[in-house]
Amino acid sequence: MEVVRLDSPEPRGWPQAAVAVGNFDGVHRGHQALVALAVRDARAAGGTSVVLTFDPHPARVLSPDRAPVSLTTLDQKAEILAALGVDRLAVLPFTAELSRREPEDFARDLLHQALGARVVVVGSSFRFGRGRSGDLATLRRFGETLGFQVHGLRPVIARGGPISSTRIREALSRGAVDAAKDFLGRRFFVDGLVVKGEGRGRRIGIPTANLDVVNETVPGGGVYACWCRVIGHTSPPRPAAVNVGRRPTFGGGVTMVEAHLLDYEGDLYGRTLRLEFEERLREERTFPGAEALVAQIRSDIIEARGVLRTP
Repeated sequence: MEVVRLDSPEPRGWPQAAVAVGNFDGVHRGHQALVALAVRDARAAGGTSVVLTFDPHPARVLSPDRAPVSLTTLDQKAEILAALGVDRLAVLPFTAELSRREPEDFARDLLHQALGARVVVVGSSFRFGRGRSGDLATLRRFGETLGFQVHGLRPVIARGGPISSTRIREALSRGAVDAAKDFLGRRFFVDGLVVKGEGRGRRIGIPTANLDVVNETVPGGGVYACWCRVIGHTSPPRPAAVNVGRRPTFGGGVTMVEAHLLDYEGDLYGRTLRLEFEERLREERTFPGAEALVAQIRSDIIEARGVLRTP
């Protein structure tokens, strides 16, 4: 999949483009439905499947104090979309100037002229243009004039409501990685470089990899059973017991992500790991001392081993 930054409205020359439009934060099951329709339509027409997304998230520009944290980085988003069969990821830089453009400008200059859209796929609540004044009906009217067909898909429902990035953030904030998995259609994951820690885990006989996580969102404090992959390596995922939290037993501080890889001996410093969250084992707790903490961690490892039988 090719990633293209749309710094100008010049035609891209992509034949028979079927374009799914949205923020696609997390690329959850609702997003996947939009993408699947665009990919299917493009393949049927011998054309190009395109996802049009925005960077940064529009809320970062329009209301930065209330902007949500992202579930995925742009690179992670691209990786997931590529696996769904998308041919091109078109990244539109979102600016204050862009937000002031009329809906017709967006349809004409971006969808029609730059992308050559034959089909456009959006969610039924899609809004665009100055003051979010354009909606699905508006887009369909422009499509009739400019020569592209518009599909508006209803939300995908799970656990009693429509799937959304907001619901995923809420689930993760309380450690409900099982709910996040239902909404995403895969395990929630974070990536991070293994960096030097204080060495406390090794001293107590339970070495951990300390991650400098690139994701803005991590699950709420607690201990999790995870699958761990080394980015760039083809080796199978390894089971891990992962602590997310401030380590209150040792005085607290900033939130840390620490992974103990089961039955692993080796040097991971400088490598980038991906942690896929399978199940929350317990909440974060304060223990009376290191001895009680070690006993609990050993119990956590046994429980994680039971959960992580197959990737």
